[in-house]
Amino acid sequence: GDSVITVQLTEEDKVEDDVVFYLVFTGSTVQHCTSTRKINPGSLETISPGHDCCETVKVALCASREGHPVLVVAEESFQFVQDEAYDAAQFLATCAGNQQALNFTRFLDRSRPPAADVDFLDEKVALAFRHLKLPAEWNVLGADQSLTENIPRETLMHFAVRLGLLRLTWFLLQQPGGRGALSIHNNEGATPVSLALERGYQKLHQLLTEEGAREPDSWSTLSHTVHSGDYSVKHHRGLDVYLLTAEA
Repeated sequence: GDSVITVQLTEEDKVEDDVVFYLVFTGSTVQHCTSTRKINPGSLETISPGHDCCETVKVALCASREGHPVLVVAEESFQFVQDEAYDAAQFLATCAGNQQALNFTRFLDRSRPPAADVDFLDEKVALAFRHLKLPAEWNVLGADQSLTENIPRETLMHFAVRLGLLRLTWFLLQQPGGRGALSIHNNEGATPVSLALERGYQKLHQLLTEEGAREPDSWSTLSHTVHSGDYSVKHHRGLDVYLLTAEA
């Protein structure tokens, strides 16, 4: 989800300016409808929806004009695949509270990837987390809520801060247990806040300590989503397109 899709129109489909084009994605349990913007007479652009599972869906290009019935201009198949970022997000979400797994993630830290790689990883994993269907009872600190803040342990927040993942840290802060994780010490006595300070991650430290800290700039911050029952409407401000998602 949230990739840019370009639609090339054939000569016969290049029509008057008052025609509006939509893409309709029909999956097994969910349907998405996206508006498009015209780049030129022969090209449209929109944002791919975040889908609920990996499958091949039918995509219909529809044309709408005031006072006329909606026309299906063309149909194509579109495949949603599970990439490495989604796998990583799913692994991390499942391992919240699992000390063995969280200690293993510290192995990643020893390689200290270049800043550009960290930025790419941060954007992709944070975006994948947003598209995960997290259980209602999911918590940053894991399933065992009987543990007190005094018990030293690794948390997902330690992981995100240790690698300098700004956007993932912000996402976790908004989830249940996110704020509580800030005061938890690991076995070395470090909290996520002290880790950020120790590593010189100034922006990250501000994010964790300042009350009015704003969400870091990212592709996902360009989107605003409103949920209502089985429906959600998302506005992508970057391309100024809308996405309606409905349970089929």
